[in-house]
Amino acid sequence: MNESLFQILAGLLMLAAAVALIVAYRKYLAAGSERRMNSMLEAVGLDSRVLSSADTETIVNEIRQRCQSCSAEDACEHWLAGRKGGDNSFCPNAGVFDELKKTRSART
Repeated sequence: MNESLFQILAGLLMLAAAVALIVAYRKYLAAGSERRMNSMLEAVGLDSRVLSSADTETIVNEIRQRCQSCSAEDACEHWLAGRKGGDNSFCPNAGVFDELKKTRSART
């Protein structure tokens, strides 16, 4: 095999490895976001089954998007672990969670 072909193959292999690492990192971030979102739902008194409810599908998609782009991950982790007191007002979804609780309470 000549040197140029080897360098092209090595470059392609490095590119593939970089793409694989980026995809894996994004999946890792999404999994952490999903875990925090489920934990927050439980912490505020909502059943996580609300995530699979057809009547809240659009709302849940918006909640997921806000959670994935949230800049308060550390505050969220500390609050969920009980190391930060107070309410969850740092959460961009706090108002939505409150409204979902009211809606769910009114139905039962």
